[in-house]
Amino acid sequence: GTLGPVTASRSVPFNRIRFHLDEPVLDDVAAATDRTLAASGVVIEAGARVAIAVGSRGIRDLVPIVGRVADWVRQQGGEPFLVPAMGSHGGATADGQREVLESYGLDDPAIGPILSSMDVVELDQGDCPVRVFTDANAFAADATIIVNRVKPHTDFHGPHESGIMKMTAIGLGKQVQADALHAYGVRGLRDLMPLVARRVLAEGKVVLGVAIVENALDRTMLVEAIPAAKIPDRERVLLDEARAHSPTLAIDHLDVLLIDRMGKDISGVGMDTNVIGRILITGQDDPSTPRIAMIACHALTSASHGNATGMGLADVVTRELADAIDHDVTRTNIITSGFLLRGKLPVVAEDDRHAWELCLRGAGVVDVAGVRAARIVDTLHCADVWVTDAVLTGLADDPRVEVLGRGLDLHDDAGALSPFGC
Repeated sequence: GTLGPVTASRSVPFNRIRFHLDEPVLDDVAAATDRTLAASGVVIEAGARVAIAVGSRGIRDLVPIVGRVADWVRQQGGEPFLVPAMGSHGGATADGQREVLESYGLDDPAIGPILSSMDVVELDQGDCPVRVFTDANAFAADATIIVNRVKPHTDFHGPHESGIMKMTAIGLGKQVQADALHAYGVRGLRDLMPLVARRVLAEGKVVLGVAIVENALDRTMLVEAIPAAKIPDRERVLLDEARAHSPTLAIDHLDVLLIDRMGKDISGVGMDTNVIGRILITGQDDPSTPRIAMIACHALTSASHGNATGMGLADVVTRELADAIDHDVTRTNIITSGFLLRGKLPVVAEDDRHAWELCLRGAGVVDVAGVRAARIVDTLHCADVWVTDAVLTGLADDPRVEVLGRGLDLHDDAGALSPFGC
């Protein structure tokens, strides 16, 4: 059953606010990409077949950056093609991984063909404690270029998190490498993944990494082409830069956080754990802030292709989100990761308004007039927020805050969330 209709006593006005952040940004991403490629010192031999490895994350300027990389290869007489470098994502199938790249607009013939396969080649593991694998199409090429965003990871923290090294190891290693490393839990990602990446780099097939850093406003602030030998050290510096400019929820304590959408194009676990303050990995401590009693997520992005990995980070989801889940795809990703708690289906609410009611109940809110609640579109976009009066009062002295609207209705008459920008 349900809790019954929402009464006036359970409704509360919201306010739309914006945090004005002074963030660095690239005005011309394509030109910046051209400059850094030219300055890299890397030379592509005429006639060389060059694999451009691309992952499953939704990177704002992914298409223009990959396009400039492909053009740069052609200008030197090379023949570029794309390979999916996304571990077990896309349902761990060749077709599924190709579809992910196509959904990002990377099926443009002007960029190059997509050669998608789950086949791998085993490499000499040297002194690495786990077996080492890499994509068969990339290995058959004359050279490989890795394109990825560098950012803090949602599962662990260390010298190398999300970025070129992780894509070199787990992305290009497909499901077999993902399985091998995730079997060790957090240690496999934090400690063993960089060792695998170094073994792949030692083969000499990877000649360049193109690192992208985005700011707290989800805009590209840096693109850097890094010769293969410099990737391990340079990525550590870029990770610090990315961490300093990562999105954050600038509110320490909430009874309820409403998130309009989650998805693989937003975060590897649908919602960035660094934003919501929840990791949900046994033995890993959650961040000290923010402290959020209840989280509801309302929709799954179409770019996720039904992959709802990370839904277990929420307490409540809507029927709309639950119906969009491809359980086979999600299960494959969750099992490969080994972090099964994140694959649990939360309580399912019939609609957006019902989700709000369930969160109030779960947070033990008796007097709704004093509820500390916020709403964001997703965890990539935290500068625009809806907040209740109780939250807004605590932000009165924050010079970054601009109030864009007051007294807003959270839901329309049908129980759906009001448009975010109203």
